[in-house]
Amino acid sequence: MFHYPIHSIPDYYFLDDVLTNEHKLIRQSAREWVNSFIIPQIDHAAQQHQEIPHLMKELGKIGALGPDIPEAYGGAGLDQISYGLIMQELERGDSAVRSAASVQSSLVMYPIYQYGSEVQKRKYLPLLASGELIGSFGLTEPNHGSDPANMETHFKDMGNYVLLNGAKMWITNAPLCDIAVVWARAEDAKVKGLIVERGMQGFSTPETLNKWSLRASKTGELVFRDVKVPKENILPHSSGLKSPLSCLTSARYGISWGVIGAAIDCYCTALQYAKERVQFGKPIASYQLQQKKLAEFLTEITKAQLLSWRLGILKNEGRATPAQVSMAKRNNVKMAIDIARESRQILGGMGIMGDFPMMRHAANLESVITYEGTHDVHLLITGNDITGINAF
Repeated sequence: MFHYPIHSIPDYYFLDDVLTNEHKLIRQSAREWVNSFIIPQIDHAAQQHQEIPHLMKELGKIGALGPDIPEAYGGAGLDQISYGLIMQELERGDSAVRSAASVQSSLVMYPIYQYGSEVQKRKYLPLLASGELIGSFGLTEPNHGSDPANMETHFKDMGNYVLLNGAKMWITNAPLCDIAVVWARAEDAKVKGLIVERGMQGFSTPETLNKWSLRASKTGELVFRDVKVPKENILPHSSGLKSPLSCLTSARYGISWGVIGAAIDCYCTALQYAKERVQFGKPIASYQLQQKKLAEFLTEITKAQLLSWRLGILKNEGRATPAQVSMAKRNNVKMAIDIARESRQILGGMGIMGDFPMMRHAANLESVITYEGTHDVHLLITGNDITGINAF
């Protein structure tokens, strides 16, 4: 694998000056883990379409699962800037790694913490935080992606349990999950969250194969055929679509930070390569077209860093809106995918090789720009916010 000096990771506007020593220590710990555990094996995992062995337990060991969940429930009780910095370092390794941590943290642990009973929190959260349990999040359906209001998965009250039927798809970690937080309609049409456990009769998780993206991550379906879910597995404080959408807001915030890591990996690799690659008697970094690309990469990364940092401050203060999170997710993912594509060109033919990360990041980011709200849907969310007119 091609290596660039770790001190070359950009901080052009001295963002470190506004980070605490704890923030920097947390980031450094995640960075070292990515360098030692993820980087040496990620190309092989992606090429072979295999998940990284023991990934969730390793993420649990470094405190990357539910880092913003209180310590009483197994989390680290960290603030939103810390959470974002962890996501940045994980996605510098690979989007599949950040996706695994993001789903576990924001889409499984967060709803149990926010909408679950005390018994549910005590039962599931510590095991999820350690990676001993793997969770998945069931919202998207075969017929309903961007319009979850029309979800078809439903459950019927049968006395001391409910009968769950339906299907979810494009679910990260579905084939591996021990539990799934599933969103379904009750008989009164209200959406509730349910914790479905592996082994419940009628619950299956077929894998989605032949992906060109997120190849180091397992994706699949959640299928429910008359699954008997005990009533104590219903999240008692979940109510309506606002509950799952709040989970997505948390996850999208993490994405806005994570993709900066992917962009940084591409930028640093391209910069180092351009300095070393000699053509026509001098390094290609000395040519105007390459400097233009590199300068634009750094500018866009810096803008994204400032956007996510400010959003993290607003989240710490409880003032961040879902629309603000949408703007950051949309902007930063587009920034990262553009840098992945353009930086590949600096490397010429070598850019398609597994020794370099550009093609892997570019392919991964095709998923990231689509999931948890597509690029166009987030644009409409901003449009709705500024005009007051729903264009969906």
